[in-house]
Amino acid sequence: MTPPGPGPDGGAGAVDPDVDLHVPAHRAEPQGRVLAAVAAGGAVGASARYGISLLWPAGPGAFPWATFWINVAGSALIGVLMVLIGEGGRSAHPLVRPFAGVGVLGGFTTFSTYALDVSRLLDEGRAGAAAACAGLTAAAALGAVWAAASLTRRAVRGRP
Repeated sequence: MTPPGPGPDGGAGAVDPDVDLHVPAHRAEPQGRVLAAVAAGGAVGASARYGISLLWPAGPGAFPWATFWINVAGSALIGVLMVLIGEGGRSAHPLVRPFAGVGVLGGFTTFSTYALDVSRLLDEGRAGAAAACAGLTAAAALGAVWAAASLTRRAVRGRP
């Protein structure tokens, strides 16, 4: 993915790695199907997250383990997906990343629920638990995406 900021021609860097607006065919491509893929995937991912939160609710004063594990598992899956479809010249349908990555896994993992859980813990006077939730979730999710991507790269390349 191109980092944000000026590109080689002085224009803005790419935002979506699947679309390069410097390529005329990409500028002319209708984005409605991409938006539909993201929306459909988001409905699937958000529904799965909501279902898990119903099965594993965090009561008053409880640590939000469901949100923690959802974000860690979803981050690991993002690591796997990005290696499988984004590296090594593998060909995937152009809607796989918007549907599965942005939609399903973006809807499954959620910053808003994580932020609300931290806020709820703070409102309950549990600053230590709030700090633990904030720090552990971020560290575990980042570790999960890195570990899953690394293991997937090794598996794909056939290394022991």
